[in-house]
Amino acid sequence: MARYLITSAIPYINGIKHLGNLVGSQLPADLYARYLRQRDHEVMFICATDEHGTPAELAATESGKPVAEFCEEMHKIQTKVGSGFRLSFDYFGRSSSPQNHKLTQYFAGKLADAGLIEEIIESQIFSIEDERFLPDRYIEGTCPNCNYENARGDQCENCTKQLNPIDLINPRSAISGSKNLEARETKHLYLRQSALKDKLNTWINSKNNWPILTTSIAKKWLHDGDGLQDRGITRDLKWGVPVKKGDQPWPGMEGKVFYVWFDAPIEYIAATSEWAKSHKLPDVAWERWWRTDKGAEDVKYVQFMGKDNVPFHTLSFPATIMGSGEPWKLVDYIKSFNYLNYDGGQFSTSQKRGIFMDQALNLLPSDYWRWWLLSHAPETSDSEFTWENFQLSINKDLADVLGNFVSRVTKFCRSKFGETVPEGGSFGVEEYKLISNLNKRLKTYESYLESIEIRKSASELRAIWALGNEYLQIVGPWSCFKEDPIKAAMQIRLALNLIRIYAVISAPFIPDTADAILKSLKISDKSWPTDLTKAVTKLAPGNPFVTPENLFNKISDEDRDLWALKFSGNDT
Repeated sequence: MARYLITSAIPYINGIKHLGNLVGSQLPADLYARYLRQRDHEVMFICATDEHGTPAELAATESGKPVAEFCEEMHKIQTKVGSGFRLSFDYFGRSSSPQNHKLTQYFAGKLADAGLIEEIIESQIFSIEDERFLPDRYIEGTCPNCNYENARGDQCENCTKQLNPIDLINPRSAISGSKNLEARETKHLYLRQSALKDKLNTWINSKNNWPILTTSIAKKWLHDGDGLQDRGITRDLKWGVPVKKGDQPWPGMEGKVFYVWFDAPIEYIAATSEWAKSHKLPDVAWERWWRTDKGAEDVKYVQFMGKDNVPFHTLSFPATIMGSGEPWKLVDYIKSFNYLNYDGGQFSTSQKRGIFMDQALNLLPSDYWRWWLLSHAPETSDSEFTWENFQLSINKDLADVLGNFVSRVTKFCRSKFGETVPEGGSFGVEEYKLISNLNKRLKTYESYLESIEIRKSASELRAIWALGNEYLQIVGPWSCFKEDPIKAAMQIRLALNLIRIYAVISAPFIPDTADAILKSLKISDKSWPTDLTKAVTKLAPGNPFVTPENLFNKISDEDRDLWALKFSGNDT
């Protein structure tokens, strides 16, 4: 048994996330966590809501609620929606927690003691109409690199280029839309990332097993142009972690807060601390996951995120950890994803374009969405959600392959042998051939899951489901029953055991369906089939079962067209 620490990029508190956000971090992380637990590893799966910075303030203002109240409500909503998708977090925390305040201020103090914090007086954009300084994310405009019209002042979401607000073409206030802006002087703290460039470069080069997407983005930020830049870690905002040096005031920084991208990754640690407190456990319970001097040296730490989050997790957060000079756990593997686009364009909250997590759950059970998203995860390039493809995948993969196999076997058994596993005879050539093929594919499936190759693992799982249908076509128990009912009983007994195996190995992808199948088989044994010779006899003769209702309903053309119209945007 090994120990795995898993974190998925923490979602902003400003609203319910769309399906692209889900498949870009939380859902594949959940798949991996579920698989590892089934293989008897010790797992700590952590996530949280990202509650500071511009998005929280803007969303709270729009809702007409105080920002603290808005964040509390949205945390409950995101928790509920995540539960609806069966995201199996060990803890889903909040970056506004006392633990994160304390840890963020602690790290800032350690970095200052190490000479890695610099106070800089700089010009910052001030909005005359809003009567306030505008932090980077409060400023929008056209990206000078790719001409994306809604780039933010800190980074372009389209091309991921790091920006300064003064780089933007036609900048405007994200609060009011005003272009009546001017530069004024203000003082901020900067993390001297450049002083850690060589150390970061050596560390990143040592991670030769990382996805190309992850390392290419990290190295681009390290080496392109003038190389790794120092990063401002404070902002002129009211909502956030107050700037302190440990538990001491920071002279000259009164009224300022830490930049959201400084405190947000620290919340991974803080949320684990929140978990320990929620279970009334001592500090060592969370420290054994994060401090190499407290037992974390044998932990494998894996992060999941979209490509826009890679720079902060490969450079800024590691710089914070390294710069502290303390034995904190650094990430071992970063699984990054490209973007999921929506039907020829992008998801858009403002235009009501695309389907969001709560809307998806109102249409269909979570397993439908989990299967499609994971089997189309944007690993090597951007992928696209279309209703036609979604319909095809659900109808063919889930209904025709898996659902059809379960239905054919259980209904035939009920009609010929009753709702108990039949006795039958001994396995023959076709049965041993099936077991051999299943064994080979299962090992491949396991290897893909262990190496976090999401789409390949989904493809292999579907192929394993198909083996059952292929076996039925070859042996034809419905025909065999007429001449040799004992042999047909053996074939059905094997097929019923295949159903249990399918439920167990499919659980990381479609957990509700897996539970429903096992419940219908009246068996609670969820042990992974490490020995297929034993696994195919787990359901003994006489074991009762209940023929389940259809596991998956097919999506009609009418529903497909209706949903495509409904979620196409404001014009409809």
